[in-house]
Amino acid sequence: MTRKKRRLLVLLVCGIGLGSATALTLSAFSDNLVFFVSPSSLAKMGPSGRQVRLGGLVEQGTVEKSSGGQAGARFKVTDGNASVLVTFKGILPDLFREGQGVVVLGVDQTDGVFRASEVLAKHDETYMPKEVADALKKSGRWNPAAGPPPPASTWNQSATKPPG
Repeated sequence: MTRKKRRLLVLLVCGIGLGSATALTLSAFSDNLVFFVSPSSLAKMGPSGRQVRLGGLVEQGTVEKSSGGQAGARFKVTDGNASVLVTFKGILPDLFREGQGVVVLGVDQTDGVFRASEVLAKHDETYMPKEVADALKKSGRWNPAAGPPPPASTWNQSATKPPG
């Protein structure tokens, strides 16, 4: 084999290796590019058994903190259209409260309960996930030109009230 052919073969092998590494990296990133899914999107997907980030607002009146020696809580995360029951074992962030925007990392189980391994609370009280804002606009419960969004405590009440 001549020196020129060896050099060409080494470049070809390096190119194939670099292309394979790039393809594997991009395919790994494609699964994790979504920052979080909304409760409505999660309901459409169904229980997948894989870890996802769920974002929305903590529904008013649904927080039940664990009693006894173990820290944890049960609460619902809503986007105004759908709610997901979340269970979490651990210490909640200081800024966690009803009506607050949260992102929870966990797994949606077949029993309909989202088991969270991590809870993140946004520190700005005006924070609203984009999906939640879009859902409120689409359902007609909020017009940004008319002022701030309605309090989270009214979302599900207005959705369940009969018209008229």
